[in-house]
Formats: sequence, C-alpha cells, structure tokens
Amino acid sequence: MSNASYVPPKVWKHEAPSGGHFASINRPIAGPTHDKELPVGKHPLQLYSLATPNGVKVTIMLEELLALGHSEAEYDAWLIRIGEGDQFSSGFVEVNPNSKIPALLDRSVEPPIRVFESGSILLYLAEKFGALLPKDPAGRTETLNWLFWQMGSAPYLGGGFGHFYAYAPEKLEYPINRFTMEAKRQLDVLNRRLADNAYLAGDDYTIADIAVWPWYGQLVRNNVYSAAEFLAAHEYTHVQRWAEEIAKRPAVIRGQRVNRTWGDEDSQVPERHEAKDLG
Repeated sequence: MSNASYVPPKVWKHEAPSGGHFASINRPIAGPTHDKELPVGKHPLQLYSLATPNGVKVTIMLEELLALGHSEAEYDAWLIRIGEGDQFSSGFVEVNPNSKIPALLDRSVEPPIRVFESGSILLYLAEKFGALLPKDPAGRTETLNWLFWQMGSAPYLGGGFGHFYAYAPEKLEYPINRFTMEAKRQLDVLNRRLADNAYLAGDDYTIADIAVWPWYGQLVRNNVYSAAEFLAAHEYTHVQRWAEEIAKRPAVIRGQRVNRTWGDEDSQVPERHEAKDLG
C-alpha cells in the first residue's frame, strides 16, 4: 500500500518484488539467468520477439519490405515469451545484452550482425534495403526526428502512464495524473503535426510511422491499455485519421499477427518462418 510518509533509504536495496503486472521479470541486474541457445531458421534475418508494440514495429517493417518486393527481407520470427524469462537466456543476451525484445540477427553477412532496440532495427533495415527512409537530407532528417521522438517519448507512455494506469498493484493519484498529462501532451504533439501532413515525415509513409503507430495509433484506437476514453482520444482527430489509415495496410495487418499469443485465435501466429504461415 502507499505510504504518504515514505522516506527513501540512503541506499536502496532490492528486498521484495515490486508487485503488479510484469513484476516477475523485473530485477536490478543484467545478464543471463540460464544457458539456452537461440533457434536458427533458414532465412538470413532471424527475429526474436513478441507482439508487443515494440515487437510489432519490426514485423510490420519486414512485411512492408516484402510487400515492396524485397525478397531478401524474408525472415524467421521466433517467439520470446517474456513472462517466462526467455529474454534472459544466454543466447538472447548475446544478441541483446539489455534483455528486451525485439532482437534481430542478420546472418547474411559474416560475422553476423546483431541489432537491438526497435528504432535501431528499423533504421538498419531501412538502410539495408533502401526503403521507407527518404534519401534527401531534409526528408531523412525529418523521418529520424520522429523516429527518435518515439524512442524518447514512449517510455513515458508505457513505463509511466501504462504502468500506473493499467498494471500497478494499486491506483495512485499522483503518478496517474503526472503521466496522463504527459501522454496527452504527446498526443497533442502528434495531432498538431498530422494536421498538415499525411504522415509524420510529410507526404510519404516511413519508418517514423512504423515506429509510432503501434504505440500512439493503437492507443487512440483503444488497443493499448484500454485507455482511449480516459484520455479523451476522440479529441485527437488527426491522429485518429492517421491511425485508421495505417491500420488498413495489408502489411500492418500481417505484421501484427506475428509472435502474437493472445486475442482471437485467427490473429495468433506465434512463429513465422514463411509467408504461408500468415495464411
């Protein structure tokens, strides 16, 4: 329970679980907890992930690349069950020492290149295939502005608003108010940008949209934290327009199903190793 008179100790110690959703996977140290090699499929691109907003970014990107005709973007998507601690295996930690999904291994080169952090993966794939990232300096920079905006802003939405509103073991007024204010400010930033632009970087759909949509687009569509009414998401009309347009893209529909283990059975494709796995 909350304690209004709580005084932080001089030196913090991890003496009890924090409680709440995901408490079992949080710890104050890094590194592996057990030895286990990662599986490897037949394609050069090996993805280890789960269909969270961060994971979906990469599967959408890969499906968009395939839709554009980049056959070399074929990939194996292996399920990482974060609730069971798969991200703490020795094999996963070798690919991502931060033990977070998604993680990508590009085996088309020797030695293989590891890529972790979703924004880094999107940028790596865009540059590798020359797609979804403008080549002119102004367009490229504007795309990267919004890509890095998402990487810096989403932790306040997820670890801040999402945690205290949806997952914390008790509802606390101060952090909910604090992070709701920030979540609405961020939605207003996007709404103002999209008032005069079809997409975040301008006229063209880019990795900026792929990065931002699984968080903020799905938030206003009420698919993240079930908080659309609480946040008065209907007020952000330009974000709503953008979110609905992207949701109709076939590659976005496919990408959301990969590494998914919840929801309607038809929406679940726990692992994807070839196009026919998506039906």
